[in-house]
Order: sequence, then structure tokens, then C-alpha cells
Amino acid sequence: MNFNLVCAFVGQLLSISRAPAIGSATSCEECLLIHPNCAWCAQEVAKSVRTLNSRCDFSQNLQKRGCDAPFIESPRSGSSLLRSKPLSSKGSGVAQYDVIQIYPQKISLSLRPGDQTSFEVQVRPVEDSPVDLYYLMDLSLSMKDDLDTIRNLGTKLAEEMRKLTSNFRLGFGSFVDKNISPFSYTAPKYQDNPYKLFSNCVPTFDFRHLLSLTDKVDRFNEEVQKQMVSRNRDAPEGGFDAILQAAVCKEKIGWRKEACHLLVFATDDIPHLALDGKLGGLVHPHDGQCHLNDKNEYSAANMMDYPSLALLGEKLAENNIFLIFAVTKRHYVLYKNLTALIPGTTVEILDQDSKNIIQLIVNAYNNIRSKVELSVWDHPEDLNLAFTATCQDGQPLTGLRKCADLKIGDTVSFNITVDARGCPPKGTRKSFTIRPVGFKDRLEVSVDYHCDCRCTYFTKTNSSRCSSAGTYSCGMCCCEPGYLGVRCECEEGEVDHQQLSACREAAGKQVCSGRGECSCNQCLCYESEFGKIYGTFCECDDFSCPRHKGILCSGHGECHCGECKCHAGYIGDNCNCSTETTSCVSDDSKICSGRGSCVCGRCQCTEPGAFGNTCEKCPTCPDACGTKRECIECRLFNSGRLADNQTCQRMCKDEIITVETLKTDDSNTVQCVYKTENDCVMKFTYSEHANGQSILTALKEPECAVAPNAMTVLLAVVGSILLMGIVLLALWKLVITIHDHREFARFQSARSRARYEMASNPVYKQSIPFHPMETDFHMHSIKSCNGGVH
Repeated sequence: MNFNLVCAFVGQLLSISRAPAIGSATSCEECLLIHPNCAWCAQEVAKSVRTLNSRCDFSQNLQKRGCDAPFIESPRSGSSLLRSKPLSSKGSGVAQYDVIQIYPQKISLSLRPGDQTSFEVQVRPVEDSPVDLYYLMDLSLSMKDDLDTIRNLGTKLAEEMRKLTSNFRLGFGSFVDKNISPFSYTAPKYQDNPYKLFSNCVPTFDFRHLLSLTDKVDRFNEEVQKQMVSRNRDAPEGGFDAILQAAVCKEKIGWRKEACHLLVFATDDIPHLALDGKLGGLVHPHDGQCHLNDKNEYSAANMMDYPSLALLGEKLAENNIFLIFAVTKRHYVLYKNLTALIPGTTVEILDQDSKNIIQLIVNAYNNIRSKVELSVWDHPEDLNLAFTATCQDGQPLTGLRKCADLKIGDTVSFNITVDARGCPPKGTRKSFTIRPVGFKDRLEVSVDYHCDCRCTYFTKTNSSRCSSAGTYSCGMCCCEPGYLGVRCECEEGEVDHQQLSACREAAGKQVCSGRGECSCNQCLCYESEFGKIYGTFCECDDFSCPRHKGILCSGHGECHCGECKCHAGYIGDNCNCSTETTSCVSDDSKICSGRGSCVCGRCQCTEPGAFGNTCEKCPTCPDACGTKRECIECRLFNSGRLADNQTCQRMCKDEIITVETLKTDDSNTVQCVYKTENDCVMKFTYSEHANGQSILTALKEPECAVAPNAMTVLLAVVGSILLMGIVLLALWKLVITIHDHREFARFQSARSRARYEMASNPVYKQSIPFHPMETDFHMHSIKSCNGGVH
């Protein structure tokens, strides 16, 4: 959707919902407080203007009414950089003030109430950063074996830490608990040695600072060698007193501004918290100050309560200290819960004899350096801050101000959105600070509020623009008592009939058409939440024109005094009819596929059976098969007029189903047959689905005639001839047989009718038999042998 249309729609909704409040604003300052998009027109009204429209409205509405942009008061929120040194990549070997781990370092915000602005903060933990580590140890009796373990801790710890940084310093302090009842044994016999069974048990103390931070690790070992354990009565220890003093006594501890501050808190029990001190009569809360005496012992232990978690977290963050809880497994869960309440703290499990303390510290340091978390200091109550973190994977994480699993040198960024809920008292400047937890670096943010209008600086009393009877300020006159009118040009008094008649369009009609006031013989039109009322008698407006679907002039024209003036390309009383035909052009580049006409940007199908947005669907049309044939050819066989792939894809979007056998008994489909270039026959059916989609069902291959076999043809011809001969012979035989039967029957019939008599043939003569007798036997024999007959 077009962004400008969305903005216009939202603006229209806002103008309707906020209209009463906008119209009620009587000054520029009131206008700016109504809504962050409200603007004030400080331009002087021309004498010809006759309106009571409010000067407070949206900027686009004011400009439509003729207010020039330079006179529109609509300050926007923004930000500007005041100090922006680039980020550093290395910590050691550089002056402390040249190491930059946050960008920018100082910015200024200009905020308008209800509006918001955003800025980006980048943080990069530098490589080889200086490290100050203060080891704070519980020296109650239960930690005796741990004390024996760490007597040579300094040397080994320094060796491991110098693998991570070339600039390392180490300090040491110890704690037990407050030396008052019920936390300790206070009887006189326990003052010198609270545990008689152990001769080397020193008197109970709360906190002692034993070694300031130094790079001479041998001194750490020497100081630890001197220490002896003590004893308290209850299980909880006074460790939180010690943590607070180690954090706030910066000079005595020796914290460097440019270093990473680590405070290792080693104990095997739980701590006393705020209000526990009341058990010993300590009703004064901790003041958060340093109370180390000349002996570097906590001097206010028996005067103030234990510090609260909130105070502890505040002082640790204020002094950029990472607190590492090194505790036994039995109390791990408790201290883990405390880390959620104290920013910048971690917890590690300490072995019973502290043998793993070096690896514990190294792991905790690596864990600390792999995280960046922002904290906000001096957060003004009337400001809302929203964070979005972009960590090493580059994905924005809304609502988060923390990145983890970082490597040294990784740069992470945070987008911070700020908005003001209201205006502070005049002349008030606000500021706040954003700091990565445990870093010395910070971003200072100053805030200016846009609650005043520039035009108020040019206010003039008894101005000639106000007929010398009023004060001119921000484009309008504030009249003195007894005067009225836009320019204070009229005096108050009775309004006579003649004055009212000058404000009537015709006799009997309402004054100013009922939509304005008659002032100084002229109509001043009311402001309407629906639009502008204007005219000599307020008879016109820009919102009473015909609408289409609830939209004035269909959104394609301007309303002028009740009549729509259509934009180019639109016609009609309500400008709802488009003269464009682009939406009517079908895929074959025809208007409505040649089956209808384009009316108001839509196809009206005139061909019976045609439908669709461009009348492209028509199963019953004579050309339906011809139109779909081209799609069959290009989609299935890449042939035909539409064989070009782009043309085919654009014009042939119907679903095509290929089958082996085509069903022809469906009355809802159109049967189509055409002859291919190879004299084959292609068959397909065309139907419309209920959802309006065209479906083509076609044979996988065209049906082609098979060429005859020569031998088969020869045998068929010979067989046909022989068969014909046999048939002819059979017919001839049949005819002859029938003929003979008929002749024989006729002969038999004639024979049966004939009458014969016995008679002699006159030609016939009776033969006379003659037999001669041979007398000569021999001759007779020869003649007989020769077969002679006589």
C-alpha cells in the first residue's frame, strides 16, 4: 500500500479523533502539548480571510488553508553529537584518557512531548585492558584451610592473569563480622581470643584493608602469610560491610580510573543483610561512605546497619567494580539469586579449601569480559527509554540492553529510543548517563524540551496589527477588554438588525448559513472537524460532496462547494468512474478479450457466457477452443504462435492436466479437437472450476494415423481378388445350378405329359444270322487264332 495514502488515512483519523482538543487550543504552547503531530500557524491572517478556524492543526491542513511553511511552528525531536571520539582497540600503552570503549561520549537530545527520537551507542571492550583485582577473604574460623591454600596465591594468580593482560595489580582485605552481640562473642574473656581451643585466633573484626593494589605480588604473599583466622557467633558473615568499604574507599584501596576493577569475595557462608543490624541495636542505615580509620579498619561497624542490596549495587556500579562471588557449593544458589539483584556480579563455586581459586578468578574474568550490559544513571522520570541490542550476529534484539559470548575486540551496538511524557518547569534542563556495567566509559546525554514556541519571542503589546487595542502574539490578537474581532477592530455593544442582514445570503435565511458568526458586518465561519467551511455567508464547504464507499469524491477529486472536481482520468458525480482502460486489457492485448466493453475501468462482458475480470473466460464462445489451443501448443509442445516462453507464461496461466485417455461424457466441459502440423489430431477439454480457474485437460500426445504395412496390403489385395473370384465362381455355380434345376424340372414335366405307342421302324430291317462251318480244322484254327469273325 502506498505510504502516503497510509499517512493520509492515519492523519484523517487523528484529525477526527483529536478535533475537539485541537480546536480548543488557544495558544501555541497548548497546541504543541496536544499531539506530537500538531502544528501552530503563526502567520498573520489577511483581512480578506473570514474564518474562525483554529491555528492548531496538522501541518498539511494548515498549508492547505494558506499558512506558509516558514510560519508553521512544529518542532521535531532529534539528536546531535557533542563528543564522538573513535573507539580504541588496545588498552595498555595508551594514556588513560585516550582509551575509548563507548561511542559517542556526549550527545544532546531535543524532545517534544509525546514525540520520540533514537540514537545509537557502540561499545567495544579493548584488548590488554589494565586490571585491578582486590581479594576480599572471609577469615572466620571455618576458612582456616582456605587461608593456608592461598598463602602463595599472589605469584600463581599474577602468572595466570598476565596471560590475559600485561598490566595487573593485586590487593588484599579480610572480614569476619561486627564485634557486637548477638553477632560475636562479647564477653570479656573472648575479647582477646574468641576461641580458647585455638591459640592463634585473633579478636573479632568487621573489615580490615590489608594491602592496597600493587603490581608487587610478593607483598601480597607476605601479607597473606601474616593473617590468622577469627571467630563470630552466628553463621552469617559481615562480608557486605567489607564489600561496600572496598568499593567506596577508592584512594586507600588504590583503584585506577583506567583499569578493569575486579573484587573477589571468598566465603563459605551467607551474608548479613540490611535490617539484621537492628538485632544488635543498630538502627541507623548505612550511609554509603568510606569509614576506614588510620589502621585501615572499618570504624563504623558498631554504629550503622549492614548495607542493603540496592546500596551495594549502586556503589559497585558507581565505581565500575565487577563483584565475583567465590562461594562453596552449599550456598551457590543463594548467591546466584543475588547476582540478579546486583548488576555486574557473577558467582563461581569455590572448593572447600580454595584450591580452585586461581582458575575460578580467570574464568570469572573471561566471563565478565565477554559481556556488555548498559545501565542508566540519573534517569529522569518523565523520559521513557527503549533499548534494542545488536550483538555479534548482527540481529536486532528488541527490549535487550545486554550482549554475551563476545570476544575481546568485538563491537556491539545498541539503539536507544527516548520519548518525553511531558514538559518540566520552564528553564529546567535534564540529563542522564548511560554506562556499560563495570566500564569507566560513559555516554552523557543532555535533554532540551521543545515546550516553547519561537513566535512567542516576538510578542508585541498594543500592536497596530490589533488596531492598537490588543497584544499580537504568534499570529493572533488578544484584544483588550471592550474590543472584539479578529483584529480587535470592533467595540462590544448591541448588534443591530442592519449588521445581521449583511451576514444573510437572502432574507429569511440563517445568519452566516448557521455555520458562522456575524462579526463587524462579516461572517466568520466556524471550524468543522469534517473540513473547511468558507464563503461570504459560510455557504460552502469541502466535505458535503457525493461519496463512493464512504470516501469523498471517491478519493479521485476535490470537493468545492458541494461539487466534485474530478482529477484527470476520472469522471462522474462522485469521480468514481475511471477513464483508463489499462485494467481492461486482457493477456492477448485486447480490450475485454474482444467480448465486452470497458466501463469505469471494468469490463462489462457482452458475449453470452463470457466472464472474468477481462471477459477472458468463455467456455461456450465459438472461439473458446481456438484461444485455448494456442496455450496447449506452447505449454505442452513449445510450438505455435505463442512459442516464445515469456509470451506463453504471460498469456497462458490456466492449469493444464495431461491424461492418457480423455473423458468425453462430461456435460460441463467443452470438447475441442484440432489438427496439428503433422496431420495428427489433438484433443482436449475446457472447463471452469467453481473458484473461477480455467482447467484444460489434454491428451499427452496427439493421435496420429499409423502407416500401412506393404506385405499386409499385398496379402489383402491378393486375398480380396481370390475372395472375389471365389465369390464369383460360387455365384456362377449357383446360377448354373438353379438354371439346370429349372431345365430338368421342365424336362421332367414335359416327359410326364408325353404319350408313346409301340411301332416298327420302317427303315429297320431284321438281320439274318449266318454261321458257316469250317471243314478244314487247320484253317479253322488259324482263323480262330487271328480273331476272325464272320
